[in-house]
Amino acid sequence: MPSKSSARLAALTVAAVCSAASTIVLTTPAHADSVRIHDIQGSTRMSPYAGRQVTDVTGIVTGIRTYGQSRGFWIQDPNPDADPATSEGVFVFTGSAPKGVAVGDSVTVSGTVSEYVPGGTASGNQSLTEITKPTTTVVSSGNALPAATTIDTRSVPAAYAPAGDTTANGSVNALPLKPSKYALDHYEALEGMTVRVTDTRVVGATDPYTELWVTVKPHENRNRHGGTVYGSYDAQNTGRLQIQSLGSTADFPKANVGDTLAGATAGPLDYNQFGGYTLVASELGTLKPAGLKRETTSKQRSSELAVATYNVENLDPTDATFAEHASAIVNNLKSPDIVSLEEIQDNNGATNDGTVATDQTMTKLIDAIVAAGGPTYDWRSIDPADGTDGGEPGGNIRQAFLFNPERVSFTDRAGGDATTATGVTKIRGKAHLTFSPGRIAPADEAWKNSRKPLAGEFVFRGRTVFVIANHFNSKGGDQGLTSQYQPPARGSETQRHQQATLVNAFVKDILDTQKNADVIALGDINDFEFSRTTSILEGRGELWSAIKSLPRSERYSYVYQGNSQVLDQILISPSIRRDCDFEYDSVHVNAEFNDQISDHDPQVLRFRP
Repeated sequence: MPSKSSARLAALTVAAVCSAASTIVLTTPAHADSVRIHDIQGSTRMSPYAGRQVTDVTGIVTGIRTYGQSRGFWIQDPNPDADPATSEGVFVFTGSAPKGVAVGDSVTVSGTVSEYVPGGTASGNQSLTEITKPTTTVVSSGNALPAATTIDTRSVPAAYAPAGDTTANGSVNALPLKPSKYALDHYEALEGMTVRVTDTRVVGATDPYTELWVTVKPHENRNRHGGTVYGSYDAQNTGRLQIQSLGSTADFPKANVGDTLAGATAGPLDYNQFGGYTLVASELGTLKPAGLKRETTSKQRSSELAVATYNVENLDPTDATFAEHASAIVNNLKSPDIVSLEEIQDNNGATNDGTVATDQTMTKLIDAIVAAGGPTYDWRSIDPADGTDGGEPGGNIRQAFLFNPERVSFTDRAGGDATTATGVTKIRGKAHLTFSPGRIAPADEAWKNSRKPLAGEFVFRGRTVFVIANHFNSKGGDQGLTSQYQPPARGSETQRHQQATLVNAFVKDILDTQKNADVIALGDINDFEFSRTTSILEGRGELWSAIKSLPRSERYSYVYQGNSQVLDQILISPSIRRDCDFEYDSVHVNAEFNDQISDHDPQVLRFRP
């Protein structure tokens, strides 16, 4: 996923083009033009007044935002019309912190109606109707605020969005809103208005930007931790809603998944690039913790091989999380025999000076594991060519193997490097890698600016196990679920499909050489277990995603915008799957917690080779 910080900087450029406002305070009533807020909002997503000047638009100030790039205030008409498709609220963009207005003021506003697209038009996001370059007149103060509109399980439709208008390249902008039929239309018809949710369960933990996600549909695809599981492109979990605050960030609750915001949470309904419709709360419910605990998997038996995948999120020697990662590996994962690590950075992290070696990063992690009471792991990896594998600039992320030499041995075959491809050969009737560790087709365009798979040959109790560590292309650049284009485009899939095709072909080479070979392909696949990417990777039975052995409610390793979803997977060959003599565990230690050390949950497979 792209970082929020970089996207917010981009948003600053867009917001800066609007000029600051002037505010005039009067003590006598001012004449109101015939244009009302619901006229400006209209019954579609785009205002019929976009680009036009409006004068003396009346409303009560319901919220003021003095921080961030989108500073201004919301006004709402206390005398609504009878059309449920037309919002009675609108945001007045002032550019700098608003002056001379207060919540409860009755005002008239003159300015230009604008359709602002958070994140820019290339993002595909919906637009937010605003009045820009405003001149504001305060008519009176201390007025009662318009009653908040309740959003709950009864008001939000089960259907997510209409299919886009084909005459507008899939955009829903021109379609009339049907708020009683589609969830996105329901939220759009409330844009800018004060809304309220009550006793809502947290489905996305508080993040560093003081945002969290709740659901107004407590039974919608619930898992046992209280999250909302994303299990299909056709089921978008319409009850999810992002919560921010108009108050001090220090007062924002540090919530985990499953906690509850008890009582009322209320404020204007905004739309932003980081999740779409957002309740910007002037009133926050009281946090009631659910007592969520980090999970611990079972220890492997002496006859079982335990293989794990763990995305450690840009780990480099300057990080302060080594002891916590080590504790997770030792105490929560029970020291797996083999661990595929994703997002291991070079020895100086984001410093972009040509460094590609990662021995300091790996040594520091191994030492921390020993200090936590774990085994003295050995490791294998291949340094990428500088700046070629994507990720944080200068970081040179790559996959690496940790393995416990007291339990497994690594078969070293020299020659694998950043640009040389490993292959499959037959020796005495058995499949072997030509280079171990080695990279799969590193020169192929499928891996451009992306992490190349790392293949290794291990031996456990006399049997060879092939392990392929992956970190596929991210979903960065895909349109969001609340995009104006429905269904949203997922352009990043193209590269992942190419990557999955190459990895599957490599696995097929192994199995064509040795039908009963034990092969594991694992890592941050960056796609769902039901996705086309996973289907291509599985092929015609060469692999099978073992997370599908879990109940549907347990299939998740990542929480994004309130959706508990699968990104990390362990796929197994028929020889491992055939006897069903394996156990799979998605070990929830990070994704649901506000104090996470990574945004991914590790996965563990135990089986008898």
